[in-house]
Amino acid sequence: MSERQVPSTDHKPAPQPDIMNVHTLSMHVANKPGVLGRICAVFSRRGFNIDSLVVAQGRDPRYSRMTVGISGHPEGLHQIIMQCNKLIDVIHCFEHTDKDSVVKEMVLVKLHVTSGNRTEILQIIEHFNGKTVDLQEQSIIVMITGNSDKIDAAVNLLARFEIIETVRTGKVVMARGVAET
Repeated sequence: MSERQVPSTDHKPAPQPDIMNVHTLSMHVANKPGVLGRICAVFSRRGFNIDSLVVAQGRDPRYSRMTVGISGHPEGLHQIIMQCNKLIDVIHCFEHTDKDSVVKEMVLVKLHVTSGNRTEILQIIEHFNGKTVDLQEQSIIVMITGNSDKIDAAVNLLARFEIIETVRTGKVVMARGVAET
């Protein structure tokens, strides 16, 4: 009789790609149906994986701002940026680094809590400047914002407890100074 495979309940973050192959792109695009699909096809054809994607309508409802976290071979990045900039509905596409921009993300973590571990969980949340957004007798939902390393570290520490689920926004980026994102 064969043993039945049971899915893992570990809520550890997925291994991060090699940092040399991780890039953050900011795109200003027309707010129309089909634009995201055409942009995703450019990444797919070049063998880049989309690790995170944040899209939201801008101040002008005709346009949206996209922040795309991608991983792949660095030598193909320039070609992807050029191809995205050639798409009719793309106003502009830039790569951003930590040196020229502010990059942040947010995670919501729901944990099972008991009277015995509630204080320790709250101390970890406080250390990472997190906020409690829901507190129930048996669960807590916390929000932590920061760079990807900070988010990973917080989730790794909280993984010692029973994590019910996590939801992560992906990166958002804004150029430093007066430069346009």
